[in-house]
Amino acid sequence: MIFVGDGALLRRAVAHAAARGHRVDLVCSADPLDAAAAGPATPHLDPAPDVNAHADTLAAACTDGIVWSVNNRHIFRAPLLSLGLRIVNVHNGLLPQHRGLPSAAIAFALLHGDTEYGATVHEVDAGIDTGPVLAEQRFPVGPEDRFHQVMLRGVRACRTLFEQTLPAVAATVTTGAPVAAPPAPAARTAPSAYYGTRALGRLADHRHDPAFARATDLGPFAAHAPELARALDLVRAMEP
Repeated sequence: MIFVGDGALLRRAVAHAAARGHRVDLVCSADPLDAAAAGPATPHLDPAPDVNAHADTLAAACTDGIVWSVNNRHIFRAPLLSLGLRIVNVHNGLLPQHRGLPSAAIAFALLHGDTEYGATVHEVDAGIDTGPVLAEQRFPVGPEDRFHQVMLRGVRACRTLFEQTLPAVAATVTTGAPVAAPPAPAARTAPSAYYGTRALGRLADHRHDPAFARATDLGPFAAHAPELARALDLVRAMEP
């Protein structure tokens, strides 16, 4: 299996998969140490600026047809999507209501008064966070919860979901069908919403909202949410 992403969440996923006996064919990330988490000889590829430009490399390297997307900022497109690889994404947010950048989704979830957040594992299709959902983990959001608290719980939920769904996804290689896994969530009526960089431009409209301070309290995640941090700098510049 191949892993695409960055950061501690990716590295832990790589290490967990290797420790459970799964072959890690390639790790695509900015830091070669992410690949070393699976063993010193694990191949590494820096996919910047576009992972899709390396489609042939991924197809040649993958021995089981599985690609994991963990804390991944790249958007999978052609030709990568047409190679028959099964791409599974671990998303910090509930789908379909929290599609897009997790940092933006969390900020607006708090501004909108959402009482639940969570993480989702889903198949990747040609859309952005629109593929079939395999599993999710939900947790409550209280009226005083702040951005950095929700983000941390989301990261922990992502790690848990990956570890829970890994055996079932890997089992498709030998059985052709998943084995026991967390039950797929029941169909929900939550409206689909996408939060990308354009959505961050609307933050200024909420700067007088009572929830604005807690929705933008990045805490230790400021360095990991650069788009949101820049948007907040612009909002602050508007103040007299």
